[in-house]
Amino acid sequence: MAILKPFRGIRPKKAFVKQVASRPYDVLNEKEARAEAKGNPYSFYHIIKPEINFPEGFNVYDTAVYKKGKENFDILFAEGIFFQDQKDSLYIYAQTMNGKIQYGIVGCAAVDDYFNDVIKKHELTRPDKEEDRKNHIRFSKLHYEAVFFAYPDEKELEALVKNIIKEKPEYDFTADDGIGHTFWVIKDKALMEKIVSHFSKIKHTYVADGHHRTAAAALVGKEMREANPNHTGKEEYNYFLAVHFPASQLQIMDYNRVVKDLNGLSSEDFLKNVSENFIVEEKGNTIYKPGKLHNFGMYLGKKWYSLTAKPGTYADSDPIGVLDVTILSEKILSPILNIKDLRTDKRIDFVGGLRGLGELEQRVNSGEWKIAFALFPVSMKQLIDIADSGKIMPPKTTWFEPKLRSGIILHSLI
Repeated sequence: MAILKPFRGIRPKKAFVKQVASRPYDVLNEKEARAEAKGNPYSFYHIIKPEINFPEGFNVYDTAVYKKGKENFDILFAEGIFFQDQKDSLYIYAQTMNGKIQYGIVGCAAVDDYFNDVIKKHELTRPDKEEDRKNHIRFSKLHYEAVFFAYPDEKELEALVKNIIKEKPEYDFTADDGIGHTFWVIKDKALMEKIVSHFSKIKHTYVADGHHRTAAAALVGKEMREANPNHTGKEEYNYFLAVHFPASQLQIMDYNRVVKDLNGLSSEDFLKNVSENFIVEEKGNTIYKPGKLHNFGMYLGKKWYSLTAKPGTYADSDPIGVLDVTILSEKILSPILNIKDLRTDKRIDFVGGLRGLGELEQRVNSGEWKIAFALFPVSMKQLIDIADSGKIMPPKTTWFEPKLRSGIILHSLI
């Protein structure tokens, strides 16, 4: 059963929360982070992407970078920008996007739950990215950013949350991207015990967004456990920071692809090859957005096309075979374009749905990319089915929005 643990959160004072809060480390590059943090010494990018404090081209994996992140945090804490709650608490974090609100319970998940498969995963992690996040934790002894978890809807928890959000929030602001962030602090011990008790009825939680952060937190916790001869199991390093959302409230957006070339084929030959497994319909220069599963948008030669997978090209009874990313890889990317490994091939890139399909047009029209594919979003049911089956989704399958804002709450391992 899933563990949820109250903790003494470290967070910014109300007057500074909007200045501090940033997008997660992995949704923007160094150049973008430099631009967003410019003129704002309180920006959390100085902590989660401290390479912006070094000259361009500096090795982002250098020990000095990790030390700088912790140093930047220590300065903000010493200046009173951040403080730590005096007692263990739970928190509610609500996000509003396009009029839709999702409510997450902020508490610590257990390292043991990660290794015992109570926490279900659906993606593989890359060792280099994992090590990067582990180093941030090792040097700081802090979980800078919460991971984004989903759980099957639980009526009693929903009722408790509904009562909590009637109270005045601790934070309530709208970020520059238009997404609202509202945050409540739960200090009542009896109420927290109710929440923890109801949460323990949940058999599994699911990593929605943040597989590398989750793995890093669990592995560093394990390292600290093994290095402590007086380990009791109650230490804070046995837990890590997570925001838990009911699955029904979450929205997965499309995660699209752009490819640099046609693998030596002419556009005519490429379309001929594609038509063996897809019904191809030309849509002209108006953006075509897929309207259902197994339908794709394709942009090539300044024209949009609809591609509909023919029967027999997919396996709806297989949690992986039913995915459109699988169909695209098995019927176009691998056999026609010779893209075998989505994790390492530099001829392919991935574009999150929040950027819109106009971004695909722009990339292809720039000449840097030759062709783009727009996909229908994966559902939460598909994600949970795959995680429960023990299988792994293909890379870059899910794009969750809105993202958690970083810097609103931190967890100390010591």
